Amino acid sequence: MKLFTNKALLILLVLVSGYGYMISCTHDNELPPPPVSTGSKYTAGTGAFIPGNMTAGNTSEWKLDKAHSSVLWSGAYIGAAGLLTGRFNQFGMHDVVDAEMINYTTTGQPLKDSSWAFYENADSKTYFNGYVQINQSNTGESARDGGCNITNLGTTAIVSGTQNLTVTNLAKIKTIKVTFDPSSGDYIVNLNLTWQGKLTSPITKALVGRLKYIKRATIAGAAPYDVFGLQLNFQFSTSIGDKIDIQCNMNFNNK
Repeated sequence: MKLFTNKALLILLVLVSGYGYMISCTHDNELPPPPVSTGSKYTAGTGAFIPGNMTAGNTSEWKLDKAHSSVLWSGAYIGAAGLLTGRFNQFGMHDVVDAEMINYTTTGQPLKDSSWAFYENADSKTYFNGYVQINQSNTGESARDGGCNITNLGTTAIVSGTQNLTVTNLAKIKTIKVTFDPSSGDYIVNLNLTWQGKLTSPITKALVGRLKYIKRATIAGAAPYDVFGLQLNFQFSTSIGDKIDIQCNMNFNNK
C-alpha cells in the first residue's frame, strides 16, 4: 500500500494534489484517447455559461452543483492489473490567491465557485480555475486515508468544521488554452497544475486534457431549472509506465 501511495499520489495531485514523493512523468502532455471516430465533423453550439454573482433565482447566472459533482482518480496497484480508486471530498472552482490560502471555519464552500466561464463556440473566452484539498483524498479505506496518505502527502489530518486551503494542502489547476475539437465534439484543454505538498515551495507542471460538454437540459417540476455538465479527463504516465487517470465531473444549474 505504501509503495502505491508514494508513487501514485500524483494521482491525488492531479487536479489537485501533491505528494510527499515526486513522480517523474515521461508523458505529462499525453492526451486521453478520443472517442471512436465516426468520420463526422462536429460544430460547436452557441451556448454561453458564466457564474456572474451566483445570485439565487437569477437564471442567467450558473452555479456549481458540488453535491452532484466529483473529482475521481484511479491507477493500477503497484503496476498490477487491479485498480485502486478514490476521490477528493472537498474541491472548488475558485482561483485561490496567496491571501486566501488559510483555514476557514465552515462546513460549506469556503470561497465562491466563480472562477470559470464556458462558451461553446468562443474558445478564447473559456477558462477554468479549480482546486482540491489534498488531505480530503478518500479511498474508502480509513487506514489509508487517515494514515499513510496524510504522512506521504506532507499535509495534516482533517479538522472537523474546518476547510484547509493552506498552501501545503492545496493543488490547483488553471487553464491556459481551451480549443474545440471538431473531430470529436470535445475540447482540448492546456492547463497548469500547481502544488507544494512536502516540497519547500510550489511547483507547476504543464498538462493536456480533454473536456466533454454535457448539453444544457431542463429539469421539469414545480419550479423548472436548467442544468449542464463538464467532464475533464487527463492521464499521467509514470517513469515505470504506470498510467493514472483523473476524471473531474462538474455539474451546474441556474437555480
